[in-house]
Amino acid sequence: MDGIDLQAVQDGMGSVAGPLQIWVLPALLGLGLASATGLRTFLPLLMLALAVKFRMFGIELNDQMAWLADWPAIGALGVAAVAEFAGDKIPVVDHGLNVLGAFTRPVAGAVAAGSVFAGLDPTTAAIAGIIVGAPTAFAFNAVQGGARLTSTATTGGVGNPLLSFIEDVLSFFTVTLAFLAPILAPVVLIVLAVLLFRLANRLRAKLYARDGLTEAAPRSP
Repeated sequence: MDGIDLQAVQDGMGSVAGPLQIWVLPALLGLGLASATGLRTFLPLLMLALAVKFRMFGIELNDQMAWLADWPAIGALGVAAVAEFAGDKIPVVDHGLNVLGAFTRPVAGAVAAGSVFAGLDPTTAAIAGIIVGAPTAFAFNAVQGGARLTSTATTGGVGNPLLSFIEDVLSFFTVTLAFLAPILAPVVLIVLAVLLFRLANRLRAKLYARDGLTEAAPRSP
């Protein structure tokens, strides 16, 4: 078109697309993955590895983390994910996994987030992963731990398997939404946090109500 420098427009679009592809979208995807690892250590990593292996959603890994999409790593992650899924449905074992998760899930979050910074050198990608992934995973694991302790106090642990299954579903759908629309990751993160907080508060309210009835019982005629 007259009066429009098409080359200048293309150059301008390229200058915007560069940071978007290298920094913004990987950071958003990393946030989604890290929030999911705060609930489940291995499931998000397994889903990421499978997505890359089968070339789904256009996701690429940093060269240093390419091993994550190899079959031995996928097999190990699959076994670990199944073991975590089953173990988290067993009383006492679930608390042990949650305590262990306070250390393993921030690491998993950092690995997941850092691996999707495909356009960066390995050191910068690892640092970006730590900044984006570790605190996000730790925060969601802390919220999960609070909800789990409240559930144990409220139901004597009977309600924990159901709560665990809800966390499985939330982790799976959080990763799926991050794959499909990483730009929505902050919204998904907020919604997930609100859901977990509301669930914890509802369980806490039941605990307070039960304690109130227990204290009031001796005073009844």
